[in-house]
Amino acid sequence: MALQIEKLKHTFETIKKEIGKVIIGQDEVIEHVLVTMLCDSHALLESYPGLGKTLLISTMGKVMDLKFSRIQNTPDLMPSDIIGTEVIEESSGKRYFKFQQGPIFTNVLLADEINRATPKTQSALLEAMQEKQVTIGKTTHKLDAPFFVLATQNPIEQEGTYPLPEAQTDRFLLKILLTYPSIEEEYKIVDQYTKVLKEDNVRKILGKNSLFALQKFTRQVPIANDLAKYVVRIVDETRQNKKILEYGASPRASIGLVLAAKARSLVHGRAHVSSEDIKAMAYPVLRHRIILNFEAERQGMKPDDAITEILKKVKP
Repeated sequence: MALQIEKLKHTFETIKKEIGKVIIGQDEVIEHVLVTMLCDSHALLESYPGLGKTLLISTMGKVMDLKFSRIQNTPDLMPSDIIGTEVIEESSGKRYFKFQQGPIFTNVLLADEINRATPKTQSALLEAMQEKQVTIGKTTHKLDAPFFVLATQNPIEQEGTYPLPEAQTDRFLLKILLTYPSIEEEYKIVDQYTKVLKEDNVRKILGKNSLFALQKFTRQVPIANDLAKYVVRIVDETRQNKKILEYGASPRASIGLVLAAKARSLVHGRAHVSSEDIKAMAYPVLRHRIILNFEAERQGMKPDDAITEILKKVKP
């Protein structure tokens, strides 16, 4: 077991090193996207424009040898533009309908600026995210496995946007925040991208079968009973703490936090979940599942501030 964990740690370090050839910095973001994939789930990435979200996700697809598609969400985007549509074809004098697949038939789907799409189009992603299938008329089409939706949104430009409904945000395992690079990292970025452009020479580290095996292994990582109860107490506190929170997280958050902690322990080369894993993953798992009350917002609190207070109150 120890040898297997050591090999996995080396694999994850190699993945990060390959991505580092293209993406400078953003180590925590890369780790969180890895956690999302190990949990066979989806993530919402929020950042200002120009921080390399699209490049990061497409590079991860290359490193894992996964098919990548990108959708630019706009108010006039229709569900059929994502899912696909049935077109009439003619052969031997006979006409028939043939399903033409949309960009959702991929392994890694980047839904850029998801909050610019109308609620009708956003809901087209719901079935795909939860059931891993799409329905056209009376016909259901299974999506290729693995299937990940990595959606982005811009936190500052809210004009002409449609905020994601709670039912949809709850289906994202993590909400990942990208921050500006440090001065040293930005210098490296400028230096790398203002010289002669060369093709990305990232190697394929994992294949689909290896990823499936890792997803299965993630669920088998042991978690002590007292730590599992610690997770449930954290999530329950989001519902009880009415001083700062209007609404708390659902049981899906408890499931997500345990799974994310298991995945993080693997990425860090540990054979069991620690309280450190739980505390670290509490932020991306909970920040989009809690709603601050008016008083907390008036005081300038952010969801992460509320999570910090909860973690101080609830001890392992």
